[in-house]
Amino acid sequence: MLATCRWGAMQIEPPWFHREKEPSVVSVLLLINMILGFYAWILIISAVASWLIAFNIVNTHNRVVASIVDLLYRLTEPVLRPLRRVIPNLGGLDLSPVVALFAIWFLQDLIGRYFIPAVASAGL
Repeated sequence: MLATCRWGAMQIEPPWFHREKEPSVVSVLLLINMILGFYAWILIISAVASWLIAFNIVNTHNRVVASIVDLLYRLTEPVLRPLRRVIPNLGGLDLSPVVALFAIWFLQDLIGRYFIPAVASAGL
């Protein structure tokens, strides 16, 4: 993260981040955090694609569109299926992607606020 002052740009880093010796557990936690963020975007894209299909904006007879939708379904369904069993049916409204996104954002916040500083201060 760069900050600008009157002498130019200077690097400001979080207190738990060390360039010369970055702990391997912190790297794994940062990787998990990045994967969770990537999966959140996949959930969002899948929800938007389902809306586009429901309103007949996107033609699913197109092979490229069908393969993209199938890929999104295969990536998101293992997480959304157990949530759909627990969340009550609200007619045509599916809240399972919203619950999954909240869970992902909670895990990302938990990793960023508690796990990484704790691991970094322990020197692991």
